[in-house]
Amino acid sequence: MSSATPLPQKFRYISLGSSCMSVVISAIFFLLLTLLYTQNCTQSFGLFNPIELKWSTSPDNNSTSPINFPTDISHIKFILVSSKKTWKSRKPYIEAWWRSNQTRGNIFFDSPPAKDLLPWPLSLPPFRVNEDVKKLSVHRKLVVPEAARIFRSVLETFRLGDNEKVRWYVMGDDDTLFLVHNLVEVLGKYDHTQYYYIGMTSEAIKSNFDFSFNMAYGGGGYALSYSLVEALAPTIDECIERYPHLRVSDQLLSSCLADLGVDLTIEKGFHQIDLHGDISGLLSSHTQSPLVSLHHLDGIDPLFPSKNRSESINHLMEAASFDQSRLLQQTICYHRPTNWTFSVSWGYSVLTYENIIPRSVLRNPLETFAPFKKSVRPPLYMFDTRLPSNDPCQTPRLFFLESVKNTERNQVLTTYSRTSEHNLPPCLSSGNHSADPITKIHVVLQATRRKQAAKVECCDVKYVGGANVAGIKLRPCMSGEVIA
Repeated sequence: MSSATPLPQKFRYISLGSSCMSVVISAIFFLLLTLLYTQNCTQSFGLFNPIELKWSTSPDNNSTSPINFPTDISHIKFILVSSKKTWKSRKPYIEAWWRSNQTRGNIFFDSPPAKDLLPWPLSLPPFRVNEDVKKLSVHRKLVVPEAARIFRSVLETFRLGDNEKVRWYVMGDDDTLFLVHNLVEVLGKYDHTQYYYIGMTSEAIKSNFDFSFNMAYGGGGYALSYSLVEALAPTIDECIERYPHLRVSDQLLSSCLADLGVDLTIEKGFHQIDLHGDISGLLSSHTQSPLVSLHHLDGIDPLFPSKNRSESINHLMEAASFDQSRLLQQTICYHRPTNWTFSVSWGYSVLTYENIIPRSVLRNPLETFAPFKKSVRPPLYMFDTRLPSNDPCQTPRLFFLESVKNTERNQVLTTYSRTSEHNLPPCLSSGNHSADPITKIHVVLQATRRKQAAKVECCDVKYVGGANVAGIKLRPCMSGEVIA
């Protein structure tokens, strides 16, 4: 006998219809789920959705978009390093630029300041004493423990907290002079939410050869984006263990950042000043970049004749208080009736020549300075130079900043005075027009017009024959204007 009784045919048709209906309903339900899932994914990840892409924000919760909120002084935290031995002589350099209640950061010492320095003035950066590097397991292998101490100042600053709204850490020495407005302008070009290591190499080939051509010098100053510091800080002690043989903190930092995949971004306004003697030649032909820092001020002559180092720094900073954007920026113009050339380093010097000399020549500094290390052989410098000459057609008369003030016409007037006699005959080949009568030069500029970085300006000269004063007015260059 059969094991089951067959269903009547009408029931078989009913069962088949129900199955088809179930398949159709299931397919519709699956399609709806797929559409809903796709919509949610698109909204969550911003894929193919232009509105989401347009309004996406940075994942960095510590800072805001640099486009909507420009970088200002409150976004920079300084890490300054000193020692008990050097502080007393170098304190005036910090005082010249530090702004109480505006600038942020600390100055780190190798040991507590002497009692005669306490209580610590509120006008100076708060001081900290570095942690003892002897606690590091690699201490006995460190060739120069001081290098590790200075490098770890980055880590110790990070651990201090108080990093709200910080976008940049900026390192400097106790003899580093910072131009804060220009520093803010330079860093404002970069996205602080990305990894950035910004600074400059040494002026001296030998220094770069001894350490690295890919390293920023901390004396000249360097900047680390906060996002980079967040990645670097946890690795610092491990990196010191990896490189115990390195002799300077800057080389340690550069090596550690290289291992994180970050290389140096060059900004020419940071100056290590690995030079000796009179650097007026360098400062009178400064590159067309905002002046950010000067270093090794104890190792060079005072910046201005007849002033000591501290007086010279304060004199330069007085000009900076009127217009940092133009400080040391070179502007060249000509007085065609006499074939004279005027090279203005605003806020510092004016050099006059009894000859028409093109900018391609004058942008190269006169080699008034000496190498940082006396035993080295040429080539000496990382830039082109001009050798001093006794040729009256090539030797300038030197005028240095005497005063700076605002005028009633909303202009800034700087006055430059001749500091020494020329003691050379006139330049015969250019017409025998002696510039000896000139003892002062007035330079005027519009007070409301800041100089755009990397953009060369031009000027016009006004001079009446035989007068002891020449006038120069800075202005934008005309389209296609040739400076020659």
